[in-house]
Amino acid sequence: QVQLVESGGGLVQAGGSLRLSCVGSGRTFRSNAMGWFRQAPGKEREFVAGISWSVSTYYADSVKGRFTISRDNAKNTVYLQMNSLKPEDTAVYYCAARPYRTVAAGLREYDYWGQGTQVTVSS
Repeated sequence: QVQLVESGGGLVQAGGSLRLSCVGSGRTFRSNAMGWFRQAPGKEREFVAGISWSVSTYYADSVKGRFTISRDNAKNTVYLQMNSLKPEDTAVYYCAARPYRTVAAGLREYDYWGQGTQVTVSS
């Protein structure tokens, strides 16, 4: 069992930055691939970024070059550094874990989810 708690969301102007954190509990955290997803109002939840147990990283095209995912297994924490934010990045951001070492982009590939943190980017 893995429990996840996100933090770090907030209101920021376009062009600004935020860093999201996701603290996980459970003995298997370091062997889980982790992902960040987001859901904007009226839209489906979508993959943003993922990191494998071996710290290989993957990004949606819409955030490549602007967002960076990282993990600190000693702290059971995954981060999402978001730079050059745009109004279209506004969404609730969710952290997720899957019981495998490799990243996947599909929602159904992840068994554990956090409660989400709101990110709002003003123009």
